Amino acid sequence: MKYIIFGLGNFGSSLGQKLTEQGNEVIGIDRSMEKVDDLKEKISHTICMDSTDQFTVSGLPLKETDVVIVAIGEDQGANIMTTAVLKNLKVKRLISRAITPLHETVLEAIGVDEIVHPEEETAERWAKKLCIKGVVDSFELSGQYSIVEVEVPKRYIGQTLQEASFNKKYNLVVLTTLKQTNKTNLLGNNSRDLQVKGVASPKTVLEENDIMVIFGDNHDIKKLLN
Repeated sequence: MKYIIFGLGNFGSSLGQKLTEQGNEVIGIDRSMEKVDDLKEKISHTICMDSTDQFTVSGLPLKETDVVIVAIGEDQGANIMTTAVLKNLKVKRLISRAITPLHETVLEAIGVDEIVHPEEETAERWAKKLCIKGVVDSFELSGQYSIVEVEVPKRYIGQTLQEASFNKKYNLVVLTTLKQTNKTNLLGNNSRDLQVKGVASPKTVLEENDIMVIFGDNHDIKKLLN
């Protein structure tokens, strides 16, 4: 897949390197030439650019890019301006970093697809979330095993866990399931809320829009989702 990351601080640079290591094409952008030079051997491509300039940003291969991430953290104004520019240029999927609750509210008003909180979430978790289709969130126990939140594949909707038989088919354990609901903020925008449905049992029914929390080998998780 193709990614563009604006802002090569600790989070942006770590995410860019991990996505590159996993075989993706990544363009890392920062206004600091020093950061761009430091990362040119670690990220597919690095560019020094003012991301608040719509004319300059429009010259990037945005239409061919699957995900655009605004990882700018120190300058909230630049973060918001860059996000607004990218939203105006209609990128396929826009993820932006929020620093404060007010900042998050502004990003929601702009209409970003997802918001990331690097102070709470690691680049490693986001790299997995972006690279494996269907992963909502993850917690890596080691380089091989993870606990991940995944969307229930459509082919299993309506089945019980006993019928789905994830343990036999994929060697995966379903720990619990979560119910997704929408809540509305003060600006009238919808955001996702998750409610735990309890410890999973063989009789647990997988419903549409449910999230499964599963444990297993990373390769087996990919087999299930791909």
